[in-house]
Amino acid sequence: MHGSRIAAIGHYQPTRVLTNEDLAGMVDTSDEWIRTRVGIRTRHIAGPDEPVDELAAHAAAKALAAAGLGPADIDLVLVATSTAVDRSPNTAARVAARLGIPGPAAIDVNVVCAGFTHALATADHTVRAGAATRALVIGADEMSAVADWSDRSTCVLVGDGAGAAVVEACAPGEEPGIGPVLWGSVPEMGHSVRIEGTPPRFAQEGQSVYRWATTRLPAIARRTCERAGIAPEDLAGVVLHQANLRIIEPLAEKLGAVNAVIARDVTESGNTSAASIPLALSKLVEQGTLSGGAPVLLFGFGGNLSYAGQVIHCP
Repeated sequence: MHGSRIAAIGHYQPTRVLTNEDLAGMVDTSDEWIRTRVGIRTRHIAGPDEPVDELAAHAAAKALAAAGLGPADIDLVLVATSTAVDRSPNTAARVAARLGIPGPAAIDVNVVCAGFTHALATADHTVRAGAATRALVIGADEMSAVADWSDRSTCVLVGDGAGAAVVEACAPGEEPGIGPVLWGSVPEMGHSVRIEGTPPRFAQEGQSVYRWATTRLPAIARRTCERAGIAPEDLAGVVLHQANLRIIEPLAEKLGAVNAVIARDVTESGNTSAASIPLALSKLVEQGTLSGGAPVLLFGFGGNLSYAGQVIHCP
């Protein structure tokens, strides 16, 4: 059993941009109110002819191209999403069909905002066990489809997008590029973040989520670093779930990653749920802000009050 690594990453966002000024014409809010409370300036919104599997496929195609691979090189497709409209075919199967991937295992993972890091750990375990050779791991969500656009406390948060990673086995003797996962949940508080009803709508108990994220999660994130054998001050990057800046900045500060680049893509993209971590990581890689091989903490948290994190070597 060898470790696995992220060979390449890619992302995709819809072209339509919704600004805070646009939202001020829809609900009782303002640019200042939104920036002060969540730090978001813009978000991308999918059109009615852009299903979540299309966003996922665009991001996956970019990751494949960056890795120099073709569809036939993939034998496992994992898609983290909580906003798929249909139950079957699942999103992973639809992505595989769009990309022409022949005969992969196709699995959807619904752990909401922590979905990508759960899916990444699943791919790592699967490749380590020899059940797959190369996997596409995708986080994709269209939170605009489940937003209550009359509720200013939640509709200002949401955005749409996708990010994808190609995961493959390390060569014999090569240091693993994906560290041990630390994951768990607080099921008794699962109602604090929810997408429920018919039609389904996103709602949350903001203060409960804020207190949990800023008081409980820093210690868990530090334990994630311990499992990887790295001190927080030695991290080159920290990519937390892009919930809002009022959560990201205190959590990063309490973690103690004083030398790390802290992802703040939420300001431009809003909360894209399972897409937020690969989307933010891909942008940092594309911009050259993080170099290949650099240690980066990925840490997802949110719905179900679930969390999952691992330290990776940047592709």
